[in-house]
Amino acid sequence: MYMQSTTIRISHETKELLDGLKHHPRESYEEVIGRLATMARDDEPLSDEEIEDMKASLDDIRAGRVKTLRTVRTELGI
Repeated sequence: MYMQSTTIRISHETKELLDGLKHHPRESYEEVIGRLATMARDDEPLSDEEIEDMKASLDDIRAGRVKTLRTVRTELGI
């Protein structure tokens, strides 16, 4: 199978990040970028119910209907 290639320009910092994500030193950037792209794709989008639950949670946070972990620990005596 013929693999089409292209050249991209990335910053030195991005190259260092990609280098740090390699599973082994000889792993190609093609493999690293492919793995990252696969991980970024969401094959299971959120359901309407999950989105509504998240909105309700954000409303609770904005309204101050939350407790800190420290408060919960104190209430539970741990």
